[in-house]
Amino acid sequence: MIPKSPFVANHLLRKIDKLNKERKKEIIITWSRASTIIPTMVGHTIAIHNGKEHLPIYITDYMVGYKLGEFVPTRTYREYEKTDTKSNPNIRKKNKKEKTKTIKKQKNIEKQQKYKKK
Repeated sequence: MIPKSPFVANHLLRKIDKLNKERKKEIIITWSRASTIIPTMVGHTIAIHNGKEHLPIYITDYMVGYKLGEFVPTRTYREYEKTDTKSNPNIRKKNKKEKTKTIKKQKNIEKQQKYKKK
Protein backbone atom coordinates (compact mmCIF):
# COMPACT_ATOMS: atom_id res chain seq x y z
CA MET A 1 0.00 0.00 0.00
CA ILE A 2 1.34 3.42 -1.01
CA PRO A 3 0.89 6.21 1.54
CA LYS A 4 -0.88 9.35 0.41
CA SER A 5 1.20 12.37 -0.50
CA PRO A 6 0.21 15.77 0.92
CA PHE A 7 -2.19 17.86 -1.15
CA VAL A 8 -0.71 21.04 -2.61
CA ALA A 9 -2.49 22.97 -5.35
CA ASN A 10 -0.66 22.71 -8.69
CA HIS A 11 -0.69 26.45 -9.37
CA LEU A 12 0.84 27.09 -5.92
CA LEU A 13 3.58 24.50 -6.50
CA ARG A 14 4.45 26.04 -9.86
CA LYS A 15 4.70 29.54 -8.39
CA ILE A 16 6.92 28.37 -5.51
CA ASP A 17 9.21 26.35 -7.81
CA LYS A 18 9.54 29.35 -10.14
CA LEU A 19 10.50 31.67 -7.25
CA ASN A 20 12.94 29.10 -5.85
CA LYS A 21 14.68 28.78 -9.23
CA GLU A 22 14.96 32.56 -9.61
CA ARG A 23 15.84 32.94 -5.90
CA LYS A 24 13.24 35.69 -5.48
CA LYS A 25 11.10 36.55 -2.48
CA GLU A 26 7.65 37.76 -3.48
CA ILE A 27 4.24 37.50 -1.88
CA ILE A 28 2.28 34.63 -3.40
CA ILE A 29 -1.50 35.13 -3.41
CA THR A 30 -3.63 32.00 -3.07
CA TRP A 31 -7.18 30.89 -2.33
CA SER A 32 -6.06 27.33 -1.61
CA ARG A 33 -6.52 27.00 2.15
CA ALA A 34 -6.53 23.20 1.89
CA SER A 35 -2.94 23.00 0.61
CA THR A 36 -0.42 21.41 2.95
CA ILE A 37 2.76 23.32 3.77
CA ILE A 38 5.80 21.50 2.38
CA PRO A 39 9.52 22.18 2.98
CA THR A 40 9.96 24.03 -0.35
CA MET A 41 7.56 26.73 0.91
CA VAL A 42 9.72 27.64 3.91
CA GLY A 43 10.98 31.22 3.74
CA HIS A 44 8.22 32.47 1.44
CA THR A 45 5.36 34.81 2.28
CA ILE A 46 1.99 33.50 1.15
CA ALA A 47 -1.16 35.66 1.20
CA ILE A 48 -3.98 33.28 2.13
CA HIS A 49 -7.61 34.18 1.53
CA ASN A 50 -9.82 34.24 4.63
CA GLY A 51 -13.09 34.75 2.78
CA LYS A 52 -12.82 38.53 2.67
CA GLU A 53 -9.19 39.45 2.04
CA HIS A 54 -5.72 37.94 1.63
CA LEU A 55 -3.62 37.88 4.79
CA PRO A 56 0.15 37.51 4.33
CA ILE A 57 1.75 34.70 6.36
CA TYR A 58 5.50 34.09 6.51
CA ILE A 59 6.16 30.33 6.33
CA THR A 60 8.63 28.90 8.87
CA ASP A 61 9.96 25.38 9.31
CA TYR A 62 7.63 24.73 12.26
CA MET A 63 4.61 25.10 9.95
CA VAL A 64 5.56 22.17 7.69
CA GLY A 65 2.81 19.54 7.62
CA TYR A 66 -0.01 21.92 8.56
CA LYS A 67 -2.63 23.30 6.18
CA LEU A 68 -2.44 26.93 4.99
CA GLY A 69 -5.97 27.63 6.24
CA GLU A 70 -5.00 26.84 9.83
CA PHE A 71 -3.00 30.06 10.10
CA VAL A 72 -5.69 32.45 8.81
CA PRO A 73 -8.92 32.68 10.84
CA THR A 74 -12.11 33.13 8.84
CA ARG A 75 -14.13 34.70 11.63
CA THR A 76 -13.48 37.87 13.56
CA TYR A 77 -14.31 37.96 17.25
CA ARG A 78 -15.88 41.15 18.51
CA GLU A 79 -16.05 41.53 22.26
CA TYR A 80 -19.33 42.45 23.85
CA GLU A 81 -19.65 45.59 25.93
CA LYS A 82 -18.90 44.88 29.55
CA THR A 83 -22.08 45.09 31.64
CA ASP A 84 -20.61 43.68 34.85
CA THR A 85 -20.85 46.42 37.48
CA LYS A 86 -19.90 44.27 40.47
CA SER A 87 -16.19 44.34 39.77
CA ASN A 88 -15.90 48.14 39.49
CA PRO A 89 -17.53 50.19 42.27
CA ASN A 90 -17.20 53.47 40.31
CA ILE A 91 -19.46 52.14 37.59
CA ARG A 92 -22.02 51.17 40.24
CA LYS A 93 -22.11 54.71 41.59
CA LYS A 94 -22.55 56.18 38.10
CA ASN A 95 -25.33 53.74 37.30
CA LYS A 96 -27.18 54.61 40.53
CA LYS A 97 -26.90 58.34 39.80
CA GLU A 98 -28.15 57.87 36.25
CA LYS A 99 -31.08 55.75 37.47
CA THR A 100 -32.15 58.36 40.01
CA LYS A 101 -31.89 61.10 37.38
CA THR A 102 -34.06 59.18 34.94
CA ILE A 103 -36.64 58.41 37.64
CA LYS A 104 -36.83 62.11 38.58
CA LYS A 105 -37.23 63.09 34.91
CA GLN A 106 -40.03 60.56 34.47
CA LYS A 107 -41.86 61.90 37.54
CA ASN A 108 -41.54 65.48 36.26
CA ILE A 109 -42.91 64.45 32.87
CA GLU A 110 -45.84 62.70 34.56
CA LYS A 111 -46.61 65.81 36.63
CA GLN A 112 -46.54 68.00 33.53
CA GLN A 113 -48.93 65.69 31.73
CA LYS A 114 -51.35 65.76 34.68
CA TYR A 115 -51.41 69.58 34.69
CA LYS A 116 -52.01 69.66 30.94
CA LYS A 117 -55.03 67.41 31.30
CA LYS A 118 -56.66 69.75 33.85
